[in-house]
Amino acid sequence: MAVAPASTGRPVKLSCKHVWKLFGEHAESFLRSRKDVPDAAALAEAGLVGAVRDVTIDVAEGEIFIVMGLSGSGKSTLLRCLSRLIEPTAGEVLFEGRDLLQATEAEMIDIRRHKMGMVFQNFALLPHLSVLDNVAFPLAIQHVPKDQRLARAREVIELVGLKGRENAYPRELSGGQQQRVGIARSLAVGPELWFLDEPFSALDPLIRREMQTELQRLQAVLKKTIVFITHDFDEAIRLADRIAIMKDGAVIQTGTPEELVLRPATDYVAEFTRDVQRAKVMSVRSLMRPANGSAYAGEIRPEQKIAAIASRVIEAGKPFAVVDATGDLIGEIAPQPILDLLVGRAPGSAR
Repeated sequence: MAVAPASTGRPVKLSCKHVWKLFGEHAESFLRSRKDVPDAAALAEAGLVGAVRDVTIDVAEGEIFIVMGLSGSGKSTLLRCLSRLIEPTAGEVLFEGRDLLQATEAEMIDIRRHKMGMVFQNFALLPHLSVLDNVAFPLAIQHVPKDQRLARAREVIELVGLKGRENAYPRELSGGQQQRVGIARSLAVGPELWFLDEPFSALDPLIRREMQTELQRLQAVLKKTIVFITHDFDEAIRLADRIAIMKDGAVIQTGTPEELVLRPATDYVAEFTRDVQRAKVMSVRSLMRPANGSAYAGEIRPEQKIAAIASRVIEAGKPFAVVDATGDLIGEIAPQPILDLLVGRAPGSAR
């Protein structure tokens, strides 16, 4: 199996290669006739609209991969190409090494029913069914025996924190509760790949943050492969293992939140990340130094964010040991570099 970029080190679950989605007449023949990669001007001259343009990405097993961009950037169209809810004009979409564009419609229905989960901005709950029956509905379509599907539905309802609301109807639930039902319904089939298209954007800010926390909790338990669409960079950096930023149908940079903030590839990416607090995205690994045998105030993991550990280190007034998953000492982090970062001063500059 293919291996994802070094930033994940995990096998690739989903991959797309040179995927295009063009709207207009003779789109396929236009692409076949080109020996180069046509830009937006060439597409416009041919009377075509490039909703997705030559996109290549790899999504690692168990990661939250976020596709973000402004409205009209092509992110939701890309998701629909990846799930083949719409047909790409060209390219490959590989799921577990299999090209989904070569699958028959019947095969795709089976894959979506058993291996893919989807949650969209509008909750799409069936108003005449209870929470329990809404969650069990995908299993009913699969002809799972009633006792088995209701048992599974109760299991995932409890998982999303709605135990005791099984007999409620959608109209009796808050927006956050309705979205929890949508999440539970998509999890009922035990999907290996989970598509979330701006699932929290219709919620008010407090409930939205609550649902982000809920997704983090679920992911810690379930370790699903997730493709998450958003236009909110704060949401992206909070949730993502890696982010792909889209503009005008093309992916212009892919990386971890830290990579995008510290090393933006274009002015467009730099503008997206300009107001992000560095401490929220920078890891301890970025600021640690070689261990020198100091008396340490405690231990910290290298993947922790600076914002999460800053107060502990600063209040202690002495270095913390940085240890890996096996407990081995790999470095140390001192208060001063953290203070420099928080006040926007270059590490090691004159004070």
